Amino acid sequence: MLALRVGVVLWPTVGWREAASDWLRVEALGFAHAWVYDHLSWRGITPWHDCYSTLAAAAAVTSRIELGPLVTTPNFRHPVPTAKALLSIQDIAEGRLQAGLGAGATSSDAGALGEGDWSARERADRFCEWVTLLARLLREPTTTATGRFYSASCAAVGGSEHARLPLAIAATGTRGLQLVARYATTWIAQDKPTQDIDGYASVQRQLRRLDQACGEIGRDARELRRLLVAGNGDAQPMRSLDDFERCVERYAALGFTDLVVHAARQQPPHHAEPPMLERIAARF
Repeated sequence: MLALRVGVVLWPTVGWREAASDWLRVEALGFAHAWVYDHLSWRGITPWHDCYSTLAAAAAVTSRIELGPLVTTPNFRHPVPTAKALLSIQDIAEGRLQAGLGAGATSSDAGALGEGDWSARERADRFCEWVTLLARLLREPTTTATGRFYSASCAAVGGSEHARLPLAIAATGTRGLQLVARYATTWIAQDKPTQDIDGYASVQRQLRRLDQACGEIGRDARELRRLLVAGNGDAQPMRSLDDFERCVERYAALGFTDLVVHAARQQPPHHAEPPMLERIAARF
């Protein structure tokens, strides 16, 4: 048995009649969770179908596998309709949804609402405000809030019965990790290298910051699930079964509970031999 639960990123690039079989296949292979990126478009790949609509459809045809956006982006989503959509998908999924949240990338959809490019500081400021409001919307019967970037007026979205919707927050910096400590059930990490250290060392540094952020509010960091999205940084588990097993061993030793790989594509990025998912599944 593997030391980590393993999930898969699936690509929303074909119509649902064809895509449904991909979600059912991943569930049948025994993977723990399946995810889809939240973009209007991604690296010029077309078509690119809506993340939330795809998740709702996947929730309706699957029965066991956990599902989630990887990750919901504030680039073009406001917390009020986002909270309502998450709760609706959670109902369809009968509790299998993980609400993946992130600050959003500086990609082609970053300025899609006509607000121009955000600085790194503004992106962090927006994300803090975005997550805080979303958390309120999920637990309060009605929410009124006035923020610098996001506001709500008597928004009847959630209520206390929905407060347990698990939030999986992607973060690498100090402020984002503080949000993880306060609101998340799962921390989403990536092993991208920085200017001074490689990806593995970067994750180790993030772990130390996460422990500090949890300690500052009196939370035991061991309560958090730790999920690594592999394939966007140093770890390339889809190159071979040996690479996959090496990645599992390395990150399980750091206390990670979950690993996410990418479904094989016929061309880069994330090109791999199609049978790789079956080979990985055979290791469960």
